[in-house]
Amino acid sequence: MTDQRIDREAESFVRSLAGELLAPRTGECVLCYVADQLDEFGCDGTHRFSKWYQERQAPRATALLERLGRMGAYCDCEIFLNAADAGEGEAQVLPACLGVRRGSTQPCRLWWTERGSDY
Repeated sequence: MTDQRIDREAESFVRSLAGELLAPRTGECVLCYVADQLDEFGCDGTHRFSKWYQERQAPRATALLERLGRMGAYCDCEIFLNAADAGEGEAQVLPACLGVRRGSTQPCRLWWTERGSDY
């Protein structure tokens, strides 16, 4: 019985910690958020960070992953390979996000898209 309680407490602690570590900053756009998370944790071949952002910051933006797929971004890292860019050079340190309104899945003004107005 005690082991189950410890397991539940440990799981609750890990979920709480993950929520804090992965929480987008106030006003942070989806692309700045995903770029930061990829720098920290890498890509696993899915849209885990895009989806995390959408679920917490813009739950009504249910077409985000479909829109990314139409732009050739079938996982988080492909967003930056096929759909969006923040300027010249491969290795760069991004400035702070310029911000978006809550509920938006649009990029901030740091980003431009390869496909123009598709984003």
